[in-house]
Amino acid sequence: MTDPITRFSTRIAYGASQLPRFAWYVGHSLALRWLAQATAQRNGKKRRPRARTNLPVPDRGRLYADMASLFRQDLANVEAGLYPLPADHDGSPLTLLWRSRLFFEDLPAIHRRREINGHSEVLTEGMRGKRPRYYLQNFHFQSGGWMTDTSASLYDTQVEVLFNGTANATRRQALPQLHEVFTGRDQRKLRLLDIGCGTGRFLDFLKQTWPWLPVLGLDMSEPYVRYAKRHLKRCSRINLSVGNAESLPVPDETQDAVTSIFLFHELPAKVRRTVFRECARVLKPGGRLVLVDSLQRGDQPDYDGLLDLFPQNYHEPYYKSYSNEDFCALAAHCGLTHIRNVTAFVSKVMVFDKPEAS
Repeated sequence: MTDPITRFSTRIAYGASQLPRFAWYVGHSLALRWLAQATAQRNGKKRRPRARTNLPVPDRGRLYADMASLFRQDLANVEAGLYPLPADHDGSPLTLLWRSRLFFEDLPAIHRRREINGHSEVLTEGMRGKRPRYYLQNFHFQSGGWMTDTSASLYDTQVEVLFNGTANATRRQALPQLHEVFTGRDQRKLRLLDIGCGTGRFLDFLKQTWPWLPVLGLDMSEPYVRYAKRHLKRCSRINLSVGNAESLPVPDETQDAVTSIFLFHELPAKVRRTVFRECARVLKPGGRLVLVDSLQRGDQPDYDGLLDLFPQNYHEPYYKSYSNEDFCALAAHCGLTHIRNVTAFVSKVMVFDKPEAS
């Protein structure tokens, strides 16, 4: 058991790192809401119809209570030794201010796309055929889709503002599920594949926990992979590559774990199932698949209205099919066993194991 002094210092250090970070992104979220209201009043009747739902929506008190619960769980995981006190590696104050400026400067372009439902700017003649059609969209109405260096620079700020500063804490909730199967094993002899690695935020926390674990991160965006390589340059035993998760570039039954963070809700239903089958294919018997993604319909009924509003306010064309996907049935069809779901604010962790060979 941790001694009281160590526990106290851990809590102080956690609060000192996470509370200012939370306040920073909540401030951005409040400013974003104020700007949206001011723009709507200025445009008057020109504003697009407001998103509506007949389903229950949590009030602000419930949202903040659930964010606090997530941070308490994050701290409890640290105190239990499941992963170290996290370093978010957000950069210097000047870097944060630069990213903040980029974020606010880009808002008018996002607003314009939202008003006209413009989500196909990425599908240029030059890009056509270079990526799957579903991928060449302005998800969230963001500038550049996934295909520009500017988009990669904006992404982490955009996601943290959307999550009110809880995105990294949410990502870390995958680590206890890996700790469960990695404990007592030589990390140097394990293999982990992360699909849709993006800017490398989850891989950063993974390497803070298991620095000698050999890791392959895969993403279809060259700019995002370039960004991740810069972000993770301090890490060893990590390979980042551009590739399509519909055909994973690794042999059968070679991975001890496969992870994916915030990817599956952005895949068409057919592609989602193909990617899931690929995850099952590359897992070793006894291996574990850990997905972190949005809550689904019925997970927390009080949030169902929020899930209904999200794709109305952001360009998320495959979100509805994701929210109704039966992952337990999909896992059984692919030879995996559903172990558990763990909620994490507006997200959840889904855990699946590949049975040992008989």
